[in-house]
Amino acid sequence: MATVASAVEEVCGRAKRAASALARADSERRNAALTEIAAGLIARCEEILQANAQDMQAGREAGLSAALLDRLALDEDRVRAIADAALTIVSLPDPVGEVIEGRRLANGLDVRKVRVPLGVVAVVYEARPNVTIDAAALCLKSGNAIVLRGSSSAAHSNAALAQVAADGVAAAGLPASSVGLLAGGGRGELAELATQSATVDLIIPRGGEGLKAALQEVATVPVIYAASGNCHVYVDAFADLDDAEAIVINAKTQRPGVCNAAETLLVHEAVAEAFIPRIVSGLIAAGVQLRVDERTRALVGGQIDSLRPASEEDWATEYLALTLAVGLVDSTEEAIEHIARYGSGHSEAIVTRDTVAARAFQRGVDAACVYVNASTRFTDGGEMGMGAEIGNSTQKLHARGPIGLRELCTFKYLIEGDGHTRG
Repeated sequence: MATVASAVEEVCGRAKRAASALARADSERRNAALTEIAAGLIARCEEILQANAQDMQAGREAGLSAALLDRLALDEDRVRAIADAALTIVSLPDPVGEVIEGRRLANGLDVRKVRVPLGVVAVVYEARPNVTIDAAALCLKSGNAIVLRGSSSAAHSNAALAQVAADGVAAAGLPASSVGLLAGGGRGELAELATQSATVDLIIPRGGEGLKAALQEVATVPVIYAASGNCHVYVDAFADLDDAEAIVINAKTQRPGVCNAAETLLVHEAVAEAFIPRIVSGLIAAGVQLRVDERTRALVGGQIDSLRPASEEDWATEYLALTLAVGLVDSTEEAIEHIARYGSGHSEAIVTRDTVAARAFQRGVDAACVYVNASTRFTDGGEMGMGAEIGNSTQKLHARGPIGLRELCTFKYLIEGDGHTRG
């Protein structure tokens, strides 16, 4: 059964022992575990929804924002989607044992570089119970044990989902302790988890800058930060304005409470007179609150009282809500400079029909995902053919962008000889 409210050291120790069995298990056994988990989600949907209802009620009473409640909410369709994501991961190639490269050395030794599991991965996340299954499925498929540490706001949902996952693993003949769950017991528990260097190989936090800062203060375990997304859409002088409007509206409103939603719109001054009034109208109609610079406001006149002046803080803010900062730039280079100053290295997009501008943006923007004529909302493991992802890394080592199966592996060298000795 899933471990709930046990000592951190005990949960991590059990996961470490389970990781050895997982690393030796063949692909069929690990896929069987995911298939059992998917079936369990469907069979126990009502149980899961009852647990989620408790969290939703507590969240409303605690005054959680609409965006956070949306992240927390489950219904039959969302549970089925979580199960489908697990089955999609089953269908993906197994990364474990994949030969990255191989060669025979001049001395006759055969060398292969192969993917192997990391071992024990701890995932710390906030108010998104679907992460419980997505993360567990990715870790199990890649041969890793997982320690889950969700937020207290999703405690009932996470416990129900982790139980389904642990039961599915056990039904496939693998250690149930491959899936461990911590209770979300505050900063002390987080600090203890972050120092379990004897048993935990990697921590992946999914949350805001506060969570990142809390880990940076104490972590002795390696951390990949699935950090904030202050994402931009830049509408170039040579943009198709119909495409630009559709991309901006989608990037901001399709699901505003996630890290790949756009937070700032930059518009080239050459198309601003034609584009700004129409996109402002469209965004306001979609319920978006706008923070604009002086040139943007001048283009729509005094007709729209709801526009607020953009402050320095606005350009740097990840709103995770129906709020967008809007500004004009005089060149692609200025747009790149703005993104370098305020962006978080997550996802950035240019809308243009000019190849030179597109290539300059691709080369000049330092982010995990750089889009040409597409919404930033595609930065997602499922959308990018990875089945799912544990988070989106804005770092450069060891993973960048969606953290999928291959990113949950390391490698080792296998060297074979025939009585070789070194002289």
